[in-house]
Amino acid sequence: MKKIDFSKTYLGIELGSTRIKSVLIDGGFAALASGSYEWENRFEDGVWTYGLDDVEEGIRASFAALAKDVLRSYGEKLRSVGGVGISAMMHGYLVFDADGSLLAPFRTWRNTTTGRAAAELTELFGFNVPLRWSVAHLYQAILDDEPHVPEIARVTTLSSYVHRKLTGRDAVGVGDASGMFPVDSTAGTYDDIMMAKFDGLIADKGYSWRLRDILPEVLQAGAGAGALTPEGAIWLDPSGTLLPGAPACPPEGDAGTGMVATGAVAGRTGNISAGTSVFAMVVLEKPLSRYYTEIDMVTTPAGRPVAMVHCNNCTSDIDAWVRLFGEAAALLGANTDRPALYDALYRQALAGDSDCGGLLSYNYLSGEPITGFDEGLPLLLRVRDARFTFANLSRSLLFSAMATLRIGMDILTDNEDVLIDRLLGHGGLFKVKGVAQSLMSSALGIPVSVMETAGEGGAWGIAVLAAYSAQRASGVATAPGSPSPSPQTDASTGAATVESLEEYLENRVFAGMERTEAEPDSRDAEGFAAYLERYKAGLAVERAAVGNI
Repeated sequence: MKKIDFSKTYLGIELGSTRIKSVLIDGGFAALASGSYEWENRFEDGVWTYGLDDVEEGIRASFAALAKDVLRSYGEKLRSVGGVGISAMMHGYLVFDADGSLLAPFRTWRNTTTGRAAAELTELFGFNVPLRWSVAHLYQAILDDEPHVPEIARVTTLSSYVHRKLTGRDAVGVGDASGMFPVDSTAGTYDDIMMAKFDGLIADKGYSWRLRDILPEVLQAGAGAGALTPEGAIWLDPSGTLLPGAPACPPEGDAGTGMVATGAVAGRTGNISAGTSVFAMVVLEKPLSRYYTEIDMVTTPAGRPVAMVHCNNCTSDIDAWVRLFGEAAALLGANTDRPALYDALYRQALAGDSDCGGLLSYNYLSGEPITGFDEGLPLLLRVRDARFTFANLSRSLLFSAMATLRIGMDILTDNEDVLIDRLLGHGGLFKVKGVAQSLMSSALGIPVSVMETAGEGGAWGIAVLAAYSAQRASGVATAPGSPSPSPQTDASTGAATVESLEEYLENRVFAGMERTEAEPDSRDAEGFAAYLERYKAGLAVERAAVGNI
């Protein structure tokens, strides 16, 4: 069996909407082993949530599967790593008292019950505050006079919560922080002026806390963010095999790790992360002329300003149809596994009519703020003379997963003249090679690339950030584990220097890495344009369905 130097390995764990994934990479950024755990949010008492017991169980199971993979592949137990990083779905509301007790159920990004709070804060700040941001949830709880608010000692994100469990440090990466409260990209932390406005807004409440006191410390990519403690090691690996001491990078949101996983952290680049939700991140060369309620302003893990178009719904409706097709196949005696069903559905979409032959679908399992929906209801519509074929149904389901994203992207390209050279895709929508990538390129009118790391997604991305932090800590400019690493020094000061995150990804991580690129196809682009016109008109039907069913 091949030997492995565990001191030059880096562990990344990402808590996504439907899966918790662990990835171990080497110094050359190749994935050595992985493990995963399937989970799903629950709708309880009007709240989309996950239990913290589920978080603990899921992370342990995912790590245990990775450790088993290491033992199987390399004949050794996973006792230590050279660095560790945690990523998770952004936004939402995790709130604790001084004793560390959870004060309210975890409210995830999927909740859209913060309309009044988001609107008032947007007006107060002159800056778009989306419904799902942590500060919107906090202020809505204040407006609703929820009894837990005076007891708050800490508001945090899911990634920061897990990071504290592992390291004891209350910190968050700047990218994840930018989904909690507006960030000043120049200062690399929460915006002081807006922070003062918020504290003034609630001053008459007489709370014992100020906002800055209850939010986690903000750190940029490459900074040290503590180390795996003995308690953290046991929490992650109850078997006691994993030893403490591994340095940790700042915990990040799935948007930031998606940017890293695709190498899209420089100006005029962007990425599309497409799974349960879909969002596009575009790194800006200059600020937008004004704020838009459809556009979130966040940052890269290094603090550069990013325009984010976030849609709550993407693949969930496709997943439901695949399950239905699987049941039908089983009734006919076919033993077809799930990946084969996805492959068939996606590839058949390429054979459909360019405009889906008169079919129209809405994948709104939950609300969709970009189109003004607080709640959603999946729908499939067809005109009387529609060509109701499997190919057209498949194509309609994929187009539905892209339509709301296109509506949001038009604001950047049409209203703000934002230039985008390329978008890089990752996530479940892009797993079937070439299909969603090609259709997405035509739907947005922008080249879309997919790298070989697309299937690993954010878990791989946060492992890369863990490697980057380890490099910064050592003062070594070359990639960890590369031959004969040599420190670089500043000629004027003699101090050690290291590459920026952008340089690190371009020169070390993605140099020579294979990628496939799809250009917009005129036939598909024309078909999607026709589909989108009907889609916008049909939103009235979706609104009526939500209001009456």
